[in-house]
Amino acid sequence: MAKIDVRVRRVYDEPAGDDGARVLVDRLWPRGLSKAAARLDHWCRSVAPSTELRTWYGHAPERFDEFARRYRSELAEPERAEALAGLRELAAAGPLTLLTATRRPEISAAAVLSDILAEAPRHPRQRPDRPDHRDRPDSVPASGTQAAG
Repeated sequence: MAKIDVRVRRVYDEPAGDDGARVLVDRLWPRGLSKAAARLDHWCRSVAPSTELRTWYGHAPERFDEFARRYRSELAEPERAEALAGLRELAAAGPLTLLTATRRPEISAAAVLSDILAEAPRHPRQRPDRPDHRDRPDSVPASGTQAAG
């Protein structure tokens, strides 16, 4: 599997030649920036954190770890999960630059998304030598022995 190339940059920065697909991942349009100046390929606002989470976080560095945990939970919601799947497809096709208007992109939702996209996709463990049901914890036989007949 090819290595995923995902970067995080400020939407206000000049585009780089190797940006690949440029996707704004903020819910709100960046202040003072025209659509032409942004030079976006996509605006994926549905993947952005909820207003409540964004407001609580306020880009306070000491809250970033908790913000990332809560945001990852939000990304399991159907609309966000679908948007995240779309970003995965873009990342699989070539370089992807996630854009944000925040002053510190390294502690932004875009940084969390970048980490998620860089992780290997999670698939259920499959072992060809054993049926799937034997790997599931809920199928462990009850304790005790079976009475001989």
